[in-house]
Formats: sequence, structure tokens, C-alpha cells
Amino acid sequence: MIPSNPKIAFVGVGRMGANMARRLHEIGCPVTAVADLDPRAAAELAAEIGATPCSRLADLTAAADVIFTVVTNDAAMRAIFLDPTDNLLQGASGKTFINCATLTPQIHLDLEAAAAAVGAHTIEACMASSIPQARSGTLQLMVGGSPELFRQCQPLLQKMSASLTYVGPTGQAAQVKALVNMVMNINTAGLAEGLGLGAALGLDLAMLASVFASTGANSRVLQTDGDDMIQREHSCFFRADHAAKDSHIALALAQDLGLSLPLAAATAAQYDRLVDLGLGELDKSAIAELTFPGRRPPSP
Repeated sequence: MIPSNPKIAFVGVGRMGANMARRLHEIGCPVTAVADLDPRAAAELAAEIGATPCSRLADLTAAADVIFTVVTNDAAMRAIFLDPTDNLLQGASGKTFINCATLTPQIHLDLEAAAAAVGAHTIEACMASSIPQARSGTLQLMVGGSPELFRQCQPLLQKMSASLTYVGPTGQAAQVKALVNMVMNINTAGLAEGLGLGAALGLDLAMLASVFASTGANSRVLQTDGDDMIQREHSCFFRADHAAKDSHIALALAQDLGLSLPLAAATAAQYDRLVDLGLGELDKSAIAELTFPGRRPPSP
């Protein structure tokens, strides 16, 4: 059972994790411990919000009732939960782990079983939002796991979100998030090609974007990324290498079912190109650098 005012810890305090921790601290939730691969990031955030920076994961688990993980990929999750020398599951009986990264469904199933073996609990809370929403507590969260555990976590998650959807058993939230990001990435690539072709035709791009916005070419991506593509402003809100990773998660799901997704495959190939060029740390809008005529991709 999660306490009514649980002690909270965060593993992974990059752009998203740090702002989630700030939000909870700001509204009076006790964030007691933080950890990150970059010890300076953990130390700086800890000093800001009055938490303890932990170099050992087992110490972080001991300091909290609920532990959020916001890491990059499956390999990072296996490392923090299953490393034989130091991991989050050491001394974790009775603890609850809320895993927020975009991962494969299988890693959530594997970690749920590993946690259960030591008397701990896991739930997935996949995020369909970005940095400003993490900071303001208006995330869109898709939750997968046991209905009872969702009920226990719901009061805390509601403090962090504007939209909270229970998807179903463990693994299904990861499936939904993979599809959300697959469609978003396809839309981003399509917008980049439309604006790039418009530039090649010599059209006024502000006019073109305005026409897109009032027709069937409109999309959420046009609102968030259109001006950035035109102005070559690629400050990171959602990394291009994460877009590549997430596209491949969706493609793997499709492959397991024998489905062909040519648009998703083409989009993944474009983001792979950005990563190969060393531009994976730029925002996903940087895919426009591959489509606009005469452009040379900028340095990260």
C-alpha cells in the first residue's frame, strides 16, 4: 500500500525527470532522493529541491516509497534494475516503481516479474508530452499495470498530469505509446517534406504553413514544429535519436505481427540518417535539415 504522502525518488533527471521532480517538490510532495548517470545533474537538482543525490541505487530505493524511472531505453532499464552489484530492487520489498520512459512492452513485463520476486511493484506511466508539460504538471500519461496498483498511484499521477488514461495490463501502455510516437514521427517527416518541397518551389513558407493550418494538412506537429523547421531552430524538446528509437519499437511490434508499415519504415530511416550524421541530440524537427534544398545539417 502506497502511503498517503509518499516519499518520492527519481532515477534519471534529464530534461523530463528533473522537471517532474521540480513539479512535485513545488506542490509539496517530498522528493527525497535523485540519481543520474551524470552525477553533476543529480547533485545540482538535489541542491535545488532539498533531495539527496545517490551514487548507489540501493540507497535511493531505501530513501523512498515510490521511485520514478525516466531513462533512455531498455538497456538502461535493465542496468538500473538488474545489475548484480547495485540495483533498485535491492531492499525493495514494499516499494513501488513508476516507469515513465518509452520502452518495449517486454521490458515492462520482465521488470514486473523481477519486482514481484522481491515483494516490490511496478507500473508503466508512459508520457505523451514534453518539457513544459513536465514542469507544469500537465503531462498526458498512459498507464499500464494492475488495476489495483493504478488505483493506488492515481492520486500522485493526477498531480503530474492533465490527462491520465488507464490502458490495461502491463505492456499495453508501451504499445499505445509506441503507436503515438510512430504517428507523430510520420507526421513530422511528412511536414518536413511538404515545407521542403514548398521551399524548393520558391513559395512563401509562412503563407504555406498558414494554408496547411486551415486544411487537411493541419496537424499538432505543424503547431509545434512548423516554425522551427522554417527557421532552423532545433532546440531540443524531443530528441531525434529518441524518435529513431521509438520508430523502431513500433516497427518491431509490426514485424512480430507480420504487418508492413512502409511509412513508419521510411520515417525511421530518415531519423537513422540524422543519428548517423551525429545530430541525434537535436530536436526531432531537425528532420527538415534532410529535406529542405540547399541545407547542410547543423552541428549539434
